[in-house]
Amino acid sequence: MSVIIETGDPRDPQATALLKQSHALMESLFPPEDNHFLDISELCVPEISFFVAREGDRVLGTAALADKGTYGEVKSMFVSPDARGLGLGIRLLDHLEAHARAKGFGAMKLETGSLLKAAHRLYARGGFTECGPFGDYEANSSSLFMEKAL
Repeated sequence: MSVIIETGDPRDPQATALLKQSHALMESLFPPEDNHFLDISELCVPEISFFVAREGDRVLGTAALADKGTYGEVKSMFVSPDARGLGLGIRLLDHLEAHARAKGFGAMKLETGSLLKAAHRLYARGGFTECGPFGDYEANSSSLFMEKAL
């Protein structure tokens, strides 16, 4: 499999389809007040770097990094269900880390759903450890917060 990770556009129909799958999953698992995903339009701002994992013309995964000044926040990490188990999640995460380092961030942080055990394992494998809420987040039973010093 020859997958490349490149800058993408959340409005690309394939990227949008994956983002909508991710949003639907979050909405099925967590109450509205605990869903912190960004809408497509919110991913199309200068403070967000958006990437896709692509094999040929097919988008297999998405990931975004929000510029929070001193750190980057991981947003919109999602791999198509039929492409899971191929190592794309860790490749996307590594790509975000390289981007964060290039921007001079001192850390990466993220909020993910408490029920998303596969995501927790992925982030731990990527060197993230649990932390408390950051930024505008508040503690709740649906969120897990993680960080990684760079």
